[in-house]
Amino acid sequence: MRLRLAGAAAVLALATTISGVPAQAAPPTKQMEDLDRGLVSVRSGSGNLVSWRLLGTDPDGVAFNVYRGSTRVATNLTASTNYLDNGAAADASYTVRAVVGGTEQAASPASLRFTGGSYLDVPIQPPSGGTTPDGVAYTYSANDASVGDVDGDGRYEIVLKWDPSNAKDNSQSGYTGNVYVDAYRLDGTRLWRIDLGRNIRAGAHYTQFQVYDYDGDGRAEVAMKTADGTRDGVGTVIGNASADYRNSSGYVLSGPEYLTMFDGQSGAARSTVSYDPPRGTVSSWGDSYGNRVDRFLAGTAYLDGERPSLIMARGYYTRSVIAAWDFRNGTLTKRWTFDSNSAGSQWTGQGSHSLSVGDVDQDGRDEIVYGAMAVNDNGTGMWTTGTGHGDAQHLGDFDPARAGLEYFKVSESGSQPSSLYIDPRTGQILWSTPANGDNGRGVAGDISTVRVASEFWSAADANLRSVTGNNAGRKPSSVNFLIWWDADPLRELLDQTRIDKYGTSGDTRLLTASGVHSNNGTKATPSLSADLFGDWREEVIWPTSDNRALRIHATTTPTDRRIYTLMHDPLYRVSVAWQNTAYNQPPHTSFFIGDGMPTPPRPNIYVR
Repeated sequence: MRLRLAGAAAVLALATTISGVPAQAAPPTKQMEDLDRGLVSVRSGSGNLVSWRLLGTDPDGVAFNVYRGSTRVATNLTASTNYLDNGAAADASYTVRAVVGGTEQAASPASLRFTGGSYLDVPIQPPSGGTTPDGVAYTYSANDASVGDVDGDGRYEIVLKWDPSNAKDNSQSGYTGNVYVDAYRLDGTRLWRIDLGRNIRAGAHYTQFQVYDYDGDGRAEVAMKTADGTRDGVGTVIGNASADYRNSSGYVLSGPEYLTMFDGQSGAARSTVSYDPPRGTVSSWGDSYGNRVDRFLAGTAYLDGERPSLIMARGYYTRSVIAAWDFRNGTLTKRWTFDSNSAGSQWTGQGSHSLSVGDVDQDGRDEIVYGAMAVNDNGTGMWTTGTGHGDAQHLGDFDPARAGLEYFKVSESGSQPSSLYIDPRTGQILWSTPANGDNGRGVAGDISTVRVASEFWSAADANLRSVTGNNAGRKPSSVNFLIWWDADPLRELLDQTRIDKYGTSGDTRLLTASGVHSNNGTKATPSLSADLFGDWREEVIWPTSDNRALRIHATTTPTDRRIYTLMHDPLYRVSVAWQNTAYNQPPHTSFFIGDGMPTPPRPNIYVR
């Protein structure tokens, strides 16, 4: 096993060695993925934009040489991790070599060429459609996706959920088709397909899947809720293959419920346990017909500060239960369970349609920010604002002048503040906007150069807000997703199948993606948006209109900024993991990225 230390852990180890006595405890060091350079080539004008990762484990001062074939075309690049090779043929192949202390290191794997110019199509295979017991035909569309290095080669594979055309919101009755989950290499090779079976209903609130390396062996696993009749990636059935617990309204309100950790490379079930919490009495969750009982959320958190744990949750309108699981030595074991029924009535009804994970108290261990409340790394209640349920929430470093993280959320209740800006360490409301009905969307990010900090806006508020809650100018044209796309560190607006640049007098279109579709109805979200390849800018994945490929779009604009790959920032990486959960939200970083940003800190991480 090879370990590469970075940040505070390396300093602590050195201090202990020199002095012979233990140094003051440093924050725990988190194990992250051992990624390769993620080298990509994207067509830009008459040349190729070649882009690669600055790894969180790279030494200070590392430089890079770029090769086209065997010809060195750039030497000792230190300002950024991209290079525009003007005049090069579109099919040119590249490698990059790090230069450390004047010595050139081994070559990276060859570049991944975006054969569509600014996009790469990953072929996918739609499941066959079918007919429900009441005679309704359905087909399949590619839906949410996530990524993980399932084979340990340093490159990401894509894990994709397929939804049937008759997927339902929990409030809607009716049968649905089965949910399928696939894994694909970037060349379109399908590694496996999991069929969740007839006893898992299809819809945005039912299946939340997590992709992460939970056991630290260098290969990602895949976790999700399962049931009798689920068939894993090698064809093995979990539980009773013939069981059918669907009632005449299409709901599944009886029968056993499981949590399964699947092998990321083969899709084989590695550990299956009873889902916590069980549904119990359906009406105890807020209604008797099956709406609130099956509201599920999921995430990944470094609860011990070093290794990731799986978070699986149920309920948020009334009772809320969050269970933390460790996957070690091939077995799922429960770390703790938080239950509002036993924790106290102040924790009832505070959850949202998504969750956030991050180290809000800066002790090196992650907390779960669950709507209008937070649960500490040890499973105890941390704080609640008492402002109830909401649809969207954002946790990140939005104000560089203020230490730690900040938290912005919106409220569904017409009797509560429409939006809130919160200190996530204590739950103190720093500012809020007046109640204004169901505020269904809200966004946080630095989109303007007017101030050195982020801006905040929401559907039910006519204003763009600053970190002090004051009017910050014209409200953007969309209230959905965000993406780091162009040359500067400001974030751009991602909505439906387009990307816009915010301007004080109007937004500018940067990309209109053709031949693709967004997901999840009016939420209009991509399959995934994250820093998947190349430098620190983000890519976006949409399914093609015929659902035969996942189309990955990347920026064609060079940047003079050098930032560690965002996937080595633990808060960002776990944000990508939970992005597919319920009402998808964009990922954020633990450090401020925006106009006037300070030098980004080195991630405090190690890799296997």
